[in-house]
Order: sequence, then C-alpha cells, then structure tokens
Amino acid sequence: ISPSFVHFHSSPSKTLSGASTLSIAKPPNSRTMPPKLDPSQIVDVYVRVTGGEVGAASSLAPKIGPLGLAPKKIGEDIAKETAKEWKGLRVTVKLTVQNRQAKVTVVPSAAALVIKALKEPERDRKKVKNIKHSGNISFDDVIEIARIMRPRSIAKELSGTVREILGTCVSVGCTVDGKDPKDIQQEIQEGEVEIPEN
Repeated sequence: ISPSFVHFHSSPSKTLSGASTLSIAKPPNSRTMPPKLDPSQIVDVYVRVTGGEVGAASSLAPKIGPLGLAPKKIGEDIAKETAKEWKGLRVTVKLTVQNRQAKVTVVPSAAALVIKALKEPERDRKKVKNIKHSGNISFDDVIEIARIMRPRSIAKELSGTVREILGTCVSVGCTVDGKDPKDIQQEIQEGEVEIPEN
C-alpha cells in the first residue's frame, strides 16, 4: 500500500512544481518589459503642492519619471507657477504631459480660494502648524469663488454651489460680510438672499 501511496503523491507534486515554475517565470518578464508609452500621448498628472515651494523630487519621481520628465526641473516649474498667487497655500496642480514637456495648471480647491480671498499675511508653514483663519470675506467673494468652482460642483444651480462655498468658509473658520456662514446658508434656503442664476 505504501509504495503506491508515495507514487500517487510524487507525480502530482512534479506537475505542481512544474506548473509553479512556469507561473513564477512569467511575472518578472511582464515587469521588465512594460508597454512603451507613446510620447505624443497627452497624460494628465495631479500633484498636491505648497505654492511657491520646490517640493521633494522624490515625491514627484514615481509619478513623472516614467513619462520621461526630470522631477527636479518640474518641481522648480511648479514652484515658479504657484509662487505669485498661491504662495504658502496647499493647492493641487495639474501637469499636462506631452512629448516630454509638462504644462503646469493650478487647480485650486474651494478652501484655497477662500483663504486666498482673505488676503492674510504669509506665514511660515514649517513654524506655524494648524493655522486658523479668522478673517472675513465679502459675499461677492463667495459668489466669485462659486463661479470658479461651478464646473466641479455637484449642485444643479449656482445657489447650491454658493452654499457649498459657505460650508467651506465654516471649515476654514472665516466669516462672510461679518456673519456666520451658516446663517447666510439658512437665509439662502429661506429665499431671503438672492443668488444670480450664473
């Protein structure tokens, strides 16, 4: 009984080990031969940065290295593009890459636009952590920000986007025309404040 038992076990183990050798051999080949990227193809890459600062090249490298771009140079381009209007603010940047060239476009969040509208003096983000924004912006600023954010808003009308921006003002910690943004949200809901259609 025992010889046949051994024989029964040994033959599947050979086929198993044979199969496993084949399956192990495949992945390294597929990894070492990635599909060639067409350099003329347009690729959008999104990165979070602090305006005006050259980020660590190591954080950019995995995203843009495979596209044939130099992380250090792109980091400098991003810093240059964001230095004037977005210095010290956390913003998302879109890199439109084609033929090993990258076009930098800032895609600001609602919070970044609200903080920018506060026109606060610049602070050193490394020294001041968890910055609180206690300033005030005008309701006109809110409508202007809502118009900028409109294409990315889930609201059907501009008034809905305005309410979203007022919610952002609550999170940021600022007032709108000296009022609590929640009160203005309520007034819009009750029809006391009129919002333009677009």
